[in-house]
Amino acid sequence: MSNVRLAIDDRGVATITLDRPERLNAINMAMRDELWEHLAACRDIPDVRVIVFRGEGRAFSAGADISEFGTAPSVIAARSARHNRDVWWELLNHRCVTIACLHGFCFGAGLELPLCCDVRMAVEGATFALPEVTLGYIPSAGGTQTLPRIIPPGIAASMILTGEPIGMAAAVRWGLVDRAVTESELPLALEAIIAEALDGGAEALRKRRITMLSGTNATAAASLR
Repeated sequence: MSNVRLAIDDRGVATITLDRPERLNAINMAMRDELWEHLAACRDIPDVRVIVFRGEGRAFSAGADISEFGTAPSVIAARSARHNRDVWWELLNHRCVTIACLHGFCFGAGLELPLCCDVRMAVEGATFALPEVTLGYIPSAGGTQTLPRIIPPGIAASMILTGEPIGMAAAVRWGLVDRAVTESELPLALEAIIAEALDGGAEALRKRRITMLSGTNATAAASLR
């Protein structure tokens, strides 16, 4: 049974939906593999230009499925599986524009995935956290690196070191959420972003994203060149 759905419309907009609502879309290894396969499919289908991420049910995602923690046969095997199908790296370097539509809990890996997206829009009542410290872990899907690049480093450090959640008002104020909407406003707001992303053609879209990403970690002079 699939826990991640992929749908592609005739405009080249792919929707990837986390569909494990009985576990608040907690991401297990099977879901990670499905996400990897869907991202690869979107990369390899030329007509796909935009990817939208959503979560079924009451939450976008409550994070990694902790019932699987410590079940790998060895640390080496766990690391190998993590690096061989690195969903978050694939997402950061994907050729498509990526949009995360967030609601409910966005915790742990359920926040680290949106942190790799170009646009994060959220519905009122969403909450955000990297709570791994409370379990004796660090954010293992890149959150220690992606969060301080998006919000003020001091605020990011507080979230990472305490694991305390923040609400919508703080998320908007600090730039974690780009657009805050009500549930009824979400469809129109999402369509407006998609229309903006698609404007200008596929090649222009690809080049806009490549130039933006390639310059993020370079010096100003190198990125301008």
